[in-house]
Amino acid sequence: MTSAAFDGRRLHFLGIGGAGMSGLALVARRLGAEVTGSDRAADSPWLARLHDAGVKTRMGHDEPPPAGVELVVSSAIAEDNPELAVARAAGATVLHRGDLLGEVTALKRTIAVAGTHGKTTTAAMAALVLIEAGADPAFLIGGDLRAVKANAAWGAGEWAVVEADESDRSFLKLDREVAVVTNAELDHHATYRSLADLEGAFAEFVAPAPVAVLGPGVELAHPQTRRFGIGQGDLAAEDVRLSPAGSRFTVDGAEIALSVPGEHNVLNALAALAACQEAGVP
Repeated sequence: MTSAAFDGRRLHFLGIGGAGMSGLALVARRLGAEVTGSDRAADSPWLARLHDAGVKTRMGHDEPPPAGVELVVSSAIAEDNPELAVARAAGATVLHRGDLLGEVTALKRTIAVAGTHGKTTTAAMAALVLIEAGADPAFLIGGDLRAVKANAAWGAGEWAVVEADESDRSFLKLDREVAVVTNAELDHHATYRSLADLEGAFAEFVAPAPVAVLGPGVELAHPQTRRFGIGQGDLAAEDVRLSPAGSRFTVDGAEIALSVPGEHNVLNALAALAACQEAGVP
């Protein structure tokens, strides 16, 4: 697939003000699609960025969607949403957010970050490492990358970093060259009946990826794994020093300083570093 697949497409996002949907809308716009959207939350911090990018939005879902659009929805959009109901009755194409994100990830070599906890932080850290390495990545994450004040970008480099949402199994629709699983704890009980069910989804997530980056306690079979941990794994943090202001540790002889506190953020940083090493960052 090439970016030409977006040229001339008309995409209308329901819930466009959300972190994930707004980022995907911005990237679709950058790739050449005509993008519009609607949302109930007038105070969404991402709406101003959408407007700056030329994306027209409106409040509420009472008006029918524009004629001739593909409707993009997330699992948060109920089937009785008025715009969705009108679109379905008219025979419009309805895309799940994961389907469109899958199209986007097919355009780049992709680091996809999944896991019960730490996805947003790990994906943001990985994007920042690639930016600072001069790789000019694309990224789509569920929160702001503070260094560049954005939750999404479409860089000219060959790599993309995306947050891979396992909550509705839509992460299985993504292209992924490096599949990261930070941790695995039972969550999203409407989707997963048991921890074994969740672990099965993670196993399906890593299976097609050439490389799986796995956190402590994540036991998934894969022929090419990179494991990380504190004092353990292929990429191990040593001499960890924690403080309320941040943390310091060494890895492969290099001193790392984080401005965010907590052992969990040391693990997030290790996951990001391991993934970026697989992307060619020394």
